[in-house]
Amino acid sequence: MNIKLQSTACGDVETVVIPVFEDRDLSYVCEDISSIIENFKNKGQFKGGFGETFFFTKERGDILKQIVLLGLGKQGELTSDKIRIAYSKALKKVNELKASAVAVKFFKVDSVCTKRTLKGIVEGLTLANYKFDKFKSDRKEATLKDIVIAGIAEEDMKKAEMALEEANVLVDGTLIARDLVNEPANFMYPETLAKEVEKLGKDSGFQVEVFDENKINELGMKAFMEVAKGSENPPRFIVMRYFGDEDNKNNILGLVGKGLTYDSGGYSIKPTDGMVTMKSDMGGAAAVIGAMSAIAKMKIKANVVAVVAACENLISGNAYKPGDIISSMGGKTIEVLNTDAEGRLTLVDAVHYVIEKEKASKVIDVATLTGAVVMALGRTATGVVTNNHEFYGELQKASDISGEKVWELPAFDEYKELIKSDIADLKNIGGRFGGTITAGLFIGEFVQDKPWLHLDIAGTAWEDKDNNYLTKGGTGVGVRTLYYLVKKSVKGCCNK
Repeated sequence: MNIKLQSTACGDVETVVIPVFEDRDLSYVCEDISSIIENFKNKGQFKGGFGETFFFTKERGDILKQIVLLGLGKQGELTSDKIRIAYSKALKKVNELKASAVAVKFFKVDSVCTKRTLKGIVEGLTLANYKFDKFKSDRKEATLKDIVIAGIAEEDMKKAEMALEEANVLVDGTLIARDLVNEPANFMYPETLAKEVEKLGKDSGFQVEVFDENKINELGMKAFMEVAKGSENPPRFIVMRYFGDEDNKNNILGLVGKGLTYDSGGYSIKPTDGMVTMKSDMGGAAAVIGAMSAIAKMKIKANVVAVVAACENLISGNAYKPGDIISSMGGKTIEVLNTDAEGRLTLVDAVHYVIEKEKASKVIDVATLTGAVVMALGRTATGVVTNNHEFYGELQKASDISGEKVWELPAFDEYKELIKSDIADLKNIGGRFGGTITAGLFIGEFVQDKPWLHLDIAGTAWEDKDNNYLTKGGTGVGVRTLYYLVKKSVKGCCNK
């Protein structure tokens, strides 16, 4: 999709989207259009309520204009995420009209700065336009090809251009993550995932190193290999390195993404309905891969190493079993009580690796880890377990910008008691209660004294149906939040 900015009015584009507030005059709209809108308001046909859309046509010279009115609600209640949501609704209406080009009237409001306003418009329109249909024989190309964002003040044009560049990169990173998650497991398995990352590294500007099973064994990643050994598809350990701050090599953020390209549950097998979408169990890996692409493309002044322990959790004569006691790269022994609690086993070796071998000074792991987080928070927010509240505060600020909601869960010592084993150092499940917390704290046993965040995206990484700019399937959640966290410029409304 081609997006351009202009300071002039909407011109001869036939389809136009005009934002309307409940509590604001229409002085920013052409007089002949504003009188029509006022008439609709007076008749109660359209009030400008948040997310409301209304369509009419108007002749202008030789052109029959298609006008889409988009309600933004009250000015003081508008946020950048509400802008994304509203413009995703506008996109739906534009697509119903089968428009090939659309002009979007820009607006300014005190509650959201120029850059965030423009990014919200772009992200809402483009993320909502995504669909995964590569395997459909009768797939149709999207009608909408061109978007003009019109009426930007000349003094704001430089800011708008910067915002557009960043928005395009973030959309690309999010769509990379969505594609990786949506790809079926017979096409996306550890080896093909590694190859995709190698291509992305070359395109985006980050280094990639891939370890095969021999190197993984040599490194002593025993917990990871226990999960992987039940599949005929060999595991791959993917390392992505980006050093944008060469003068500060002691400050490295480690990103760890859960990379189960398919999860049957192993011998603790899932029911069929529970397995259908298990291609999505590498949503954490997709998030860190998409984030690395965005970070590198924008040349952020930071050092980041991302790792993914990619494998499949399947059943065979070689697969690990409930009751086994296994080891780990960190040296701790683990009693396996449930083979469907496999993601945390791969993650602890990946976390230990990124600290010991890549010298990460802070660590974030991202994983579709527990069904318990869906029960606790639904599909609205990502659950977070941490050992450092200052680090969580940075995440919260990044979340406020991205619109990807997070919620901190308690990490009291009493929860840690639930993962202690009578016959090993740890057990891989802590019982019926507090499952998201105990799963996170299991990983926390391997982070040493490093500031650490665990993001359980099991509820937010997948949508069963279109939900505004979150389309059906993989959502790409985490890409934009991780990007803003790494950027660390969360002070000030424009995230300069």
